[in-house]
Formats: sequence, C-alpha cells, structure tokens
Amino acid sequence: MGRYDDVKQIFESRGGIARTEDMLRERVHTSYIANLLSAGHISRIKRGVYEWLDDGPKDDLEIIGRLIPESILCMESALHYHGYTDRTPGVWHIAVSKNINKKKVKLEYPPIKVHFVAPRLLGVGMCEGIINGVGVRVYDRERAVCDAIRHAGKMDPEVVNQAIRSYVADPAKNIGRLMEYSRLFRIQRKAKSLVGVWL
Repeated sequence: MGRYDDVKQIFESRGGIARTEDMLRERVHTSYIANLLSAGHISRIKRGVYEWLDDGPKDDLEIIGRLIPESILCMESALHYHGYTDRTPGVWHIAVSKNINKKKVKLEYPPIKVHFVAPRLLGVGMCEGIINGVGVRVYDRERAVCDAIRHAGKMDPEVVNQAIRSYVADPAKNIGRLMEYSRLFRIQRKAKSLVGVWL
C-alpha cells in the first residue's frame, strides 16, 4: 500500500476529516501533507484540520457536526429550517456555550457565525432535525422566534416580521411554549405585543 492509500485510510477511518497529529502519528511527514494540499486531494478547514476531497467534498453540516458537536443551529439558520424565512443565510448560524474554547469555533470553512450563549440557556428549545440528509441539532420554532424577537435590532426587520407572521400561521405552533421561553429570556411583554398583532 502506497503513502497516498495510507493517508486516504487515515481520513476514511475518521469520517473524511483528520488532524495533522493523526497523520504525524502514522508517520506521514508534513511535507507530504503539503503536497496533498497543493494537489487538491485535501483542503484545510482550520489550523491543523483537513478534509479529504478525492471522494467529493463533505456537506457543511457534517463538518460543523464533527468539529463542533455541541453546536446548535440558531437565528436565521433555525428560522430557515422551520420555513419562517425564504432567505437562505450566507453563513451557518450556530449557538455554543460562552464558556467554549474560542479556538475550537474558528473555522476557515464552512462559513459560520457563532453566537455565544449562557450555559443555562443553551439547551432551551433544542431539538433534532435533518438537513441535506445530515442529522443536526437545531432550535425549535418557539426558540427561533424568541431569538428573532430578542435580537430584532441586529436583524433585517423584514426577516423578523416574516418569521413572526409565518410562526403565527404555522398549525404546529405552541403559543404556551413561546410565552414560557419569553419569560426565561425576559422578553414576555415584547413577545406578546409582536405576536399578538398577528394572532
């Protein structure tokens, strides 16, 4: 078995993503890693982390899930998942604990926008979903709408308005849960006034 096949096996055994240390442990020299990179066999995701390209690139969410497994899709990404905005976000919005090692969430690819959340609030409204055949952790409808209301000043007003209108029209909505979350985030009055307009 040649060096190329050895390296391919290293990547395959790790789901198509490997670290420099994984290759060095198998006696793959850094100069060979550089050759694979320049030849387009692998691409750099972040410092010391590479993706195998010869079998086709991995889905963005597979990469995020492997490197930041504790992340949760939030904000515009969660709104889009629930069909509450027709704008496809240019980056993946992910929520992580504000106590996470900041180096862990520095990726060169895929493009992400990281939202740091207090640990006691991070799991509120988290559910499981599937996007492009990839299992993801994503905030539920009510959490996505609460986040849009909380951060309305930093978002396009049309996205926020469309999200609230779409939520109110959604037969799967749970207004009781929305009010419960809004109490946790201390936006109860604001949520009542904004959602109430469309009810």
